[in-house]
Amino acid sequence: MRWTLKPKPQVSKVKALKKALQVDDIIATLLLQRGIETYEAAKTFFRPSFEDLHDPFLMKDMDKAVARIEQAIQQGENILVYGDYDVDGTTSVALMSSYLKTRIDTVATYIPDRYDEGYGISYKGIDFAHDNEFSLIIALDCGIKAIDKVAYAKEKGIDFIICDHHRPGDHIPDAVAVLDPKQDDCKYPFKELCGCGVGFKLISALASKKGQTVEDLIEYLDLVATAIGADIVPIVGENRALAYFGLQVINTKPRPGMKAIIAEVKKDELTITDVVFIIAPRINAAGRMKHGNHAVSLLTETDFNLAAEYAVDIDQYNTDRKETDKRITEEALNQIEKNNEQEGFTTVVYNPDWHKGVIGIVASRLIETYYRPTLVFTRSGDKLAASARSVSGFDVYNALEACSDHIEQFGGHKYAAGLTLLPENYEAFKSKFESVVKETIDPKLLTPELKVDLEIELSEINDKLMRILKQFAPFGPGNMSPTFMTQGIKDTGWGKCVGEDDKHLRFTATQAFNDKIVCIGFGLGNKINLIKDKRPFNAVYTIDENHWNGNISLQLKLKDIKA
Repeated sequence: MRWTLKPKPQVSKVKALKKALQVDDIIATLLLQRGIETYEAAKTFFRPSFEDLHDPFLMKDMDKAVARIEQAIQQGENILVYGDYDVDGTTSVALMSSYLKTRIDTVATYIPDRYDEGYGISYKGIDFAHDNEFSLIIALDCGIKAIDKVAYAKEKGIDFIICDHHRPGDHIPDAVAVLDPKQDDCKYPFKELCGCGVGFKLISALASKKGQTVEDLIEYLDLVATAIGADIVPIVGENRALAYFGLQVINTKPRPGMKAIIAEVKKDELTITDVVFIIAPRINAAGRMKHGNHAVSLLTETDFNLAAEYAVDIDQYNTDRKETDKRITEEALNQIEKNNEQEGFTTVVYNPDWHKGVIGIVASRLIETYYRPTLVFTRSGDKLAASARSVSGFDVYNALEACSDHIEQFGGHKYAAGLTLLPENYEAFKSKFESVVKETIDPKLLTPELKVDLEIELSEINDKLMRILKQFAPFGPGNMSPTFMTQGIKDTGWGKCVGEDDKHLRFTATQAFNDKIVCIGFGLGNKINLIKDKRPFNAVYTIDENHWNGNISLQLKLKDIKA
């Protein structure tokens, strides 16, 4: 890993913020690095408020979307809530359908089959709507590129409202309303909402017409916080406030489906990290291994006993998913080695029998071994489908756009995307993708970067610092957990490898002032030699709390060590 120390803010700014907030240099520096320069900005950061949320009607077409839904409610139309099969999509559908059912009975949900229909709006879904007399489809977390599908629906007398957050193409679908803050002509101040976040803005706008405020919609925020965590959107601005209050709902009054998922988790308070690694994979597993409908059923169920039964099934899907992605990852790594493809600027692998539901996870796993923009292909009907994942700092969406001559369909984000292509175009695409990445990537991006906020001494770590650092949460892109570096650390002499296959490293660190603190380095067992014989070394870490037998003590969670 290459360690990159973030630039220190101006001394005058550090002094001014220290004085305004009555904090020390460390806290003032961390806040300034996050763009927080005043008392008011710090107050907004540490005390998120519903007042931080923007007026939903600032979003382009919001007035049209609200008018069309109100018309549907007044006339008793059948409304189909349509969404993608991942966490963002299924939480969006659960949110929108739950809200609309408080206003009208004629609401149904539709999640496309990952294998039969693929990503986004499908002709099969529109045919379902037509056959069952739905006159309005509200699409969430998809649709921004569904120009032909929306036109097809219009021919059948079905209106569309699109709530998306993916990048638009050159043309926008001819829908009644298109809500997507990433549209060039959308003046909405915050551009980084997830799909469920856009859905929440729509129900906020609908509720406002009934004289309600955001505070009347708090019960939906557990869904929004889950989508924010799972979709890896920046946890800044509106997302920070929505995640903050959503976590409160998850920890105090979660919907029955959420409660059923977390029932077995022995933890007093869930963080956004727990949402990402405990709740989100289970919701995702339904669409990956079976069908996204199972996730929607779980998230909309009002009876806890029924929800608990659904949760058992979902947990089994997640177990199956783990086994499948582990096997396919091993097969993909073997394919790379067998074909001597360890070199180069990209990783592109294909097997027609790989499970389409886990290829995105496998792509992420391959990046852990070969740190390069990665695509994992499998067969999907008469086409090939792939999930793309990228390395920090490189826009894989732009790279795919440059290869669009060989692609049937693609969409996504800077770091994660999906695509389909014809089998005969695979080799040409693979070659073009390699050359595009080679020409456009900064070679240093092919070495994982470890961003360090600040260099400190072990003597500066104490309970007071930890209390304030905890208030920086919820953590995520744009506000990662503060990462520190300390030089000249030594092991007290009892350091050892722990865990299965001695994968992890555990020792007690000391520095010149004889301050001692326990360190745990997950996956760093192979660096045991660096700490032997009390040799000095440097460490990068986050500060963590260790809960054991009712006692709480500070520990360092190591990210890397170097001689």
